[in-house]
Amino acid sequence: MPPKKRNTGTTQSKELKSAESVSPDKKDSPELSVKKHRDKDAEFVTLCKSLHVTDLLCDRAWKLWKSVEDSMAEIADTQKRVWGACLFVSGIDMDVSCFTLTQVLKAVSLNVKQFVDLVRKLDVNMDTISTKVNSALTRVEKKYDVTLALYQRFEKTCKNIFALVSDDQERVTTRSCWTMFLLAKGRALQMEDDLVISFQLLLCTLELFIKRCPSDLLQPLYKSAISKVQSPPTRTSRRNQSKVKTRPPEPEVDLQLLKTLCEENECNAEEVKNVYQTSFSAFLDSLDLSRSPDFPQANDINQQYEEHYLKSRDIDGRLFFDRDETVVPPKVEISQVERTPKKNLPDEDGVLIPPQTPIRAAMTSIQQLRGDLTSSGDQPSTNLATYFKNCTVDPTQGVLKRLETLGQVFSQRFGQAVGLRCVALGLQRFKLGVRLYYKVMEAMLKSEEKRLSVQNFSKLLNDSTFHTSLLACALEVVMATYGESSFKTGGYNHGGSGDPVETNVCFPWILDVVNLSAFDFYKVIESFIKAEPTLSKDIVKHLETSENLIMERIAWRPGSPLFELLTQEHESGAAEQVDTPASFSQPLQHNHTAADLYLSPMRPGSRVLPPDSPAPPSSQVSSQLSTQNARLPKSNSLSLFYKKLYRLAYSRLKILCSYLLSSHPELEPIIWTLFQHTLQHEHELMRDRHLDQLMMSAMYAICKVKSVDLRFKTIVTAYKNMANTNQETFKHVLISEGHYDSIIVFYNQVFMQRLKTNILQYASTRPPTLSPIPQIPCSPYKFPNSPLRVPGSNNVYISPLKNPRMSPGIMTPRSRMLVSIGESFGLSNRFQKINQMVNSSDRSFKRALDMGSGPKPLKRLRFDVDGQDEADGSKPGGESTLIQRLTDLSSTRSRVQEQKMKEDAELRKE
Repeated sequence: MPPKKRNTGTTQSKELKSAESVSPDKKDSPELSVKKHRDKDAEFVTLCKSLHVTDLLCDRAWKLWKSVEDSMAEIADTQKRVWGACLFVSGIDMDVSCFTLTQVLKAVSLNVKQFVDLVRKLDVNMDTISTKVNSALTRVEKKYDVTLALYQRFEKTCKNIFALVSDDQERVTTRSCWTMFLLAKGRALQMEDDLVISFQLLLCTLELFIKRCPSDLLQPLYKSAISKVQSPPTRTSRRNQSKVKTRPPEPEVDLQLLKTLCEENECNAEEVKNVYQTSFSAFLDSLDLSRSPDFPQANDINQQYEEHYLKSRDIDGRLFFDRDETVVPPKVEISQVERTPKKNLPDEDGVLIPPQTPIRAAMTSIQQLRGDLTSSGDQPSTNLATYFKNCTVDPTQGVLKRLETLGQVFSQRFGQAVGLRCVALGLQRFKLGVRLYYKVMEAMLKSEEKRLSVQNFSKLLNDSTFHTSLLACALEVVMATYGESSFKTGGYNHGGSGDPVETNVCFPWILDVVNLSAFDFYKVIESFIKAEPTLSKDIVKHLETSENLIMERIAWRPGSPLFELLTQEHESGAAEQVDTPASFSQPLQHNHTAADLYLSPMRPGSRVLPPDSPAPPSSQVSSQLSTQNARLPKSNSLSLFYKKLYRLAYSRLKILCSYLLSSHPELEPIIWTLFQHTLQHEHELMRDRHLDQLMMSAMYAICKVKSVDLRFKTIVTAYKNMANTNQETFKHVLISEGHYDSIIVFYNQVFMQRLKTNILQYASTRPPTLSPIPQIPCSPYKFPNSPLRVPGSNNVYISPLKNPRMSPGIMTPRSRMLVSIGESFGLSNRFQKINQMVNSSDRSFKRALDMGSGPKPLKRLRFDVDGQDEADGSKPGGESTLIQRLTDLSSTRSRVQEQKMKEDAELRKE
């Protein structure tokens, strides 16, 4: 329903009518010619005409509809909704701005979440949804989630600020305030999905409205919070106006009021003040409101936001205020599932734990980080300065100069990505990172001193790569804490689709900023986590995921020192190349320190020399190179990298095999042998590619020679439902220099051609010796009391209750079922719900919920050189049975107990 008319001049309903009838690019979009589209459904043409699409866009969307018509018949409620999705997809691919997202949503009567789900279901073929469209969907989802969280906090905060009055004046005021915030966010930020800065801008907007509101419209707390100088001037006649002393100019921000707002919203007042003085003040200047005591004109704000919304082709954020059906979140049934058992209270039902909202979680994380760094300074501590002075070559000046240079680079790049007025905020983030950098470095050196009984760390502390890596890790922690770095791109930051690189600060953005290779960055992650025990579980998980992305893909970029090390290992005839297969069947020992990894053997010249150190002559370098190649010890950094790589690779392969080959368990070790052989002896196949591309290719190859009917389309469908995957992995694979295509083309033209002889050996009577199976790694980063998911289920978790501060209600989403063995469980129907979950299909296969036990294969995918891989309707057996789930549960419990016994034994040895 359109919003009701308000006494703000231009009505909201008139704006929406205008938005729906006027194309943002109407001058460039000729009217649709109905005669040209007689071959199309009349209702489809009518829909296109209402959205003012061009003839070309209409043709492309109709062609897309015809390609998915059969597959979507059983999924969508109406054809019209699928047509809307097809128009959206075609518009993104063609980069045509005929309509906004809100206009499409209203035309097909869907909310944002429903529409995004529908568009993703269009991907019935591997090339239906492009990576550009997928990136656009990800951005829409993120921006919607952020805006929804902000509006929910805005609504709650306004109830505490504004008093209810009879003439509904507070609603008029809050509407204007919300619209002005949306405009400020759109003008100040390029990354409008930045939750923290957006929330700080919201508090700035509230501060402006509160201090200019009539006092009778405010609650007592905010009446008293306004500074005395903010009291509105008394009315005087124009005749006497010249005689009245000029009122002192209004300060840019009322610090007392801002502090009250921040305290009520658990936000750092100094940070909000900085946002006000940089971004928000500039925004007010653009509206001529900086020094004016007048109330912002609602009509002007409305009109300017209307222009911004139409230009962005995005969601109309004003609709959140009216609870419009296009932005109202889907209703989630709140039941007893949310309740956690209360210990030792058998006669009472569980207490309800309030959910952690996104804003509260972000503010808590920031507060914790800033609190942990309170005692750390912007300069090296006395202890750290002593370590520097004990070096043969004092690194102090090099450290300070490096920080000065990188600080300027970081803040400028941050401003380019987030918002041009956010350079100062980038410098603020950098200063926090420097504090963490110094703190962790000191802890590392203390640990090394204790381990080695030495105080001179000249070689390590004069290593530029070590310092840059440590600083980059500290900055990544800060960025992740503020929610600015995530993994929504899956490490694909090439800017070729969706958001350009300039508006994306997701990992590995930081590596590009400081010009650091991913392989060098990986060396510091484990030592960083061990040296900083105050890191939250979410941040530790973030760093672990960063490490996995490096091993999966980022370290294999062209120009990576990883390839130099691999070549060096193979050419020098080292005692062990990379790592022996037998060694990775042993438990992974996490006893390597940053010093071990950064000072492990490298080619001469690849290290940055200490300051003031003379460079050796070229003849001396050549002599050193030949001598070192003859007797080069094994690289610790490369050895550990490959050990972790093998364990990560096998763990992902095991998951995929459990989905697809549960009826052929004998194939898993064979696939692993081919996979491991490829990683060790054909590592050039990993150049500019992804680990999972080799994994899927190895799986298909073995199934082919073993006459197991597993189609590539089925492998890809199952892979899409694995955790931490990105569709670019199978849609955008390097074939030859500068040429990318699907993984099927990669298999036929590259993988099979390179490994054909080796693959055929597995069909012979004398197949290759199987590689040892790596032990499933016990991550060194996991907290001992973190919840453990039952294999094959996203719904059931085992969670030790050792620390009441880390209760399941806090650690897991409230939609999970929480079971505490040995304590009062409450109502009996909870057991029924657990049984239903255990017996139900795996939630990770959302597409397969109503389509059988296995994943529905994709259609019409070419993979053979001489033919087509046609779906025959065969589906691999699923594992979602009660027996299998209970077996997995028992296996998980046994593994946890065994690991606990090992850890206890190691502690006793120490």
